[in-house]
Formats: sequence, structure tokens, C-alpha cells
Amino acid sequence: MNSKLNKKLLALAISGVLLTACGSDDNDDDDLPPQDVVTLPGDEVTEPAPVTPPAPTTPPAAQASGEITQIGRYSSGIYDDGGAEIVAFDASSDKLFVVNSGTASIDVLDLKDPANPQKLTTIDVTAASVSGFNAGGANSIAISNGKLAVAVENDDKQANGQVYFYNTDSLTFEGAAATGALPDMVAFTPNGEYVLSANEGEPNDDYDNDPEGSVSIIKVSDMSVRTADFSAFNQNIQSLKDAGVRITGPVGTTVAQDVEPEYITIDRNNSTAYVALQENNALAVVDITNAEITAILPLGYKDHSLGGNGLDADKNDKAANIVTQPFLGMYQPDAIASFMADDGKTYIVTANEGDGRDYDGYVDEVDLKDLPLDEAAFTSNQRALFADGDGLGDLTVTNATGDTDNDGKFEEIYVYVSRSFSIWDENGRQVFDSGDQFEQKVKEVAADNFNASNDKNSIDNRSDNKGPEPEGVALIKLGSKVFAYIGLERQGGIMVYDITDPAQASFVQYSSNRDFTVDPEDIESGSLSADAAGDLGPEGMLTISAADSPNGKPLLVVGNEVSGTTTIYEIR
Repeated sequence: MNSKLNKKLLALAISGVLLTACGSDDNDDDDLPPQDVVTLPGDEVTEPAPVTPPAPTTPPAAQASGEITQIGRYSSGIYDDGGAEIVAFDASSDKLFVVNSGTASIDVLDLKDPANPQKLTTIDVTAASVSGFNAGGANSIAISNGKLAVAVENDDKQANGQVYFYNTDSLTFEGAAATGALPDMVAFTPNGEYVLSANEGEPNDDYDNDPEGSVSIIKVSDMSVRTADFSAFNQNIQSLKDAGVRITGPVGTTVAQDVEPEYITIDRNNSTAYVALQENNALAVVDITNAEITAILPLGYKDHSLGGNGLDADKNDKAANIVTQPFLGMYQPDAIASFMADDGKTYIVTANEGDGRDYDGYVDEVDLKDLPLDEAAFTSNQRALFADGDGLGDLTVTNATGDTDNDGKFEEIYVYVSRSFSIWDENGRQVFDSGDQFEQKVKEVAADNFNASNDKNSIDNRSDNKGPEPEGVALIKLGSKVFAYIGLERQGGIMVYDITDPAQASFVQYSSNRDFTVDPEDIESGSLSADAAGDLGPEGMLTISAADSPNGKPLLVVGNEVSGTTTIYEIR
């Protein structure tokens, strides 16, 4: 019996569950084998005499801290072109799959030694032949039971896409299933029976072709497809707006056109999916059995005037200055994940990235200085500050929300975005938000490069637009504890939180290997390698349980789309 199988068998008797998200095998894996954080002394004992086992190489699950330490890294050599966007792991073969969206390809890495990942080959997604379909980019991947699912957009972005299926062992193409327009994320149900695709349905640049958003539900055994669409909500457009769902497209846009499904997480019972509707600041609830959208849940807005909810909104003062402001922040999550807490309830964890609409035919983003403000709603001093183009006036806000009486002047200021991660119950009620902790932690460790972008080192570069920009999230359960890992797309680095008690989530660690002594412009010019500045632009994230891990230790894997690097961390 090999050592990996021994570890898996032992894991069945040890308490703990792996939970993963963002390109991982499943989004809520309470049904997976329990977490093993104990190193086996060997395959078998042949001598009857007592044997003293070696000390465990990882702490018992009950003592897990959730902290991460980098142990390995692979560089694609691709800079600022989606060189390592989404990651997925196949435990049966110890292969790591990494999407290079800019080249519509998937790197296949050997992860048998996580400290030294090696490239095996590359899958060219455009090489697969699907009748009547011209492949554009590869946007997302997921793995279950030896099958790799790939979300492939049409070369005509507003036309229907496909989900391609490959064998993770032989890497052979097995077939495809048609989806809606712009499949942006795929996820298997925990039991592997279905693949769900979030079809974003983005409009063209002129905004005169806006396909409907939808969720495709694909039966893996025969690749048959059912579609859960939003057409039933078209007649409820006003009530949805009144409830707080942002339906903000041009006049005549239906609900089904306006919603843009971004990301999916699936409950442990394989029956319910939650879908991030990023631009709409909402979550959709999907009945998988009946292929039906049963609800759209508005997420509300963050009050930045409250203590602990401050933000640095001024890029021009060149200082880390986190203060409260009379703004309302839109959560607008990108990646989401879910888990079952000790109370037996499902909770959804969101990385609140934010996203406006900036097209030739329609724009809902403006500078604060260009937003006409209602004199009764703001003091003269506030209006002067907000009109200052050399100060707060550069802040990006929306002109689609905040004019409460439709008189052309805005009584409320809505900003992109909350600069946080949040935890919600299954009814869309917020139970936790990290407030201004992300910016505060970044200020502590990188004050001179605070709110830098992922391609510029200058301080405050992103203070006027989403700050550090949380993008990816992955979860893992170790013993009785659940930890969340949130990637900061612009600033770089990973925030770690203990979310065992969803309402009392607590900060654990901020880890970043970004080297601010390296100028990204030197990489752009070709004088330095793509990975010279450390990891830039963390996007896709997944966790690997100790039972499935090649080295017997729980791991975090992060794809960094700007530096084109894939980084492996050991979780303690």
C-alpha cells in the first residue's frame, strides 16, 4: 500500500474537513474526507517491538494557526497578460492546472514536490474541435473525479460559449457543452455530478448588444445542459431596485440583461448554488435540481462614515490616510466561497472587489468632482473638498445611484468598493465585514507603497479607485477551525482570517512577497524577468487538504495574473 493511500485512509478517522474555492475542486467540501495534519510513521510495522513514531511535521489540527509560509513557485514567464489566472488541482495525479487566459492555454504542472513545481505540458484550448464554435479565451477551470472543466468564451464575446472537458490523466479532449454568453467561472457540485457555469453576458463596447446573464447546469455523465436564466425577474425590475439590487444599464435594459453572473459557490448538499452578481451588488440563489433562479439577494451598502469603516480616498496627498467619509460603499464581490459553520448553517464568504461599467456606449463611473451634489445633503466645506481635483475630487464614484429624488443632484455618494471581505448568511444578511482592516494592515507593513497598483509602486496609486482591491478567496477547515485566505489584486499579498465563528472572524496574518525595490516598468520593458518583483495580481486561489496534498501538509495555491507566477504556501 503506498504512503498517499495510507494517509487518505487515516484521514477518514481524523476530524476535519477541507473547504475550497476559486478554481478548486469544490466550493463547499464538508463531504470530503476529513483533514489529516498528522504525518504517518510509515506504511506498515513489521517488527512486534514497540516503535517510536517520528514527531509530526505539522501541528495537530486543533492547534492549527492558519498562517502560511511560501515553499514553492513556478513562473510562466508571461507578464501582465493573464499568465497564471485560475488554478485547479487533481489529487489523483498530483497535477496542478493553471489557466493562461491571454493565450487561451492551460499549463499542466507536476506538483509531486510542492517546493519545486515543474511544467509537464500545455493544453492549447483552441486546438479542440467543436463544430460551429470559434474559441476565444479560457476563463476558468475546475476539477472533479479525473475530469477537467474549462470555461471557454466565444471569439465573438457576446455569442454563446462552451465548457470543454478533458481527462486529467491523459489530457485528452472528451467533449463540450454549450453555455450562455461569456462563461466566466465553472464549479463542480461536491459530488461531481454537475458542472455549473456562470455566464456573465457582458455587452459589447457600443452597448447595443447586451446578452442575458445566466447559469448553465451541465450533467457530467452525458454533457446535457439546462439553463437557469433571469427572465422571470424582468417583470419585477422596480421591486428589485427598491430592494437595493442595482439594475443600472441604459434605458430599456431588462433584469436578465443587466445581471452579470461572476462567480459560483455550491452548498455541501449539492442542491443550492450562490452566484455573485458583481455589478448588481447582489447574490443569486440557484435551485440546481430544478435549474431555477429562486431569489436575488441585495447586499446593501457599507457606511464609510462609521468608525472602523474608514478608507483612504485621496490619491493626491501621497500618504496613507485612512479616515471616515460620508460615502456608501458597494460590496460587489468577485470570488465567493461557502462553508457550514458549527451552528449547522451555510455562510457565504465574499471578496469585495467592485466593478463599474465603462463602455463607449455607456459609462456609470465618474470622478467625484464631476458629480453634482445636492446642497442640502452636504455642507459647503464638504462640497469644496469633493470638488477639489487635487484632492478627494479624483475619487471614482458612480453616477447611476444616489440621486434619490431624480432632480439631477446627488444626495448620496456611492463608491467602488467596500475594500473588505464579508460573510453573509444564506438569506444574504451580513454577519461580518472586515471594515477598514485591509488598508490598516497594509499601512502597517508597506506605508511607503500603500495602495500601490500591481504594475506601479507609487504610494496612493489606487486610493482613488478600490484601494487594495480584494479579488480571490479560498477556505480550508483544519480540525475545528475554518480559515479564509483573501488575495489583494492591486496591492498584492494574502490576508488570512479565522472565520470559525462567522460573526467573530479575526485577523491572523498578512503575507506578501512583493518586492517594492523592483520597478514593474523594468519588467514591462523586458530588462527584468516577469517574476522579478515577486507575486503581482493574485487572482485564482485554492486550498489542498493534507489528505490530498503531495507532501502530506495542507497547502494554499495562488495564481498571480500580472507576474504570471503560481505560488505554493504551506498552511500551519
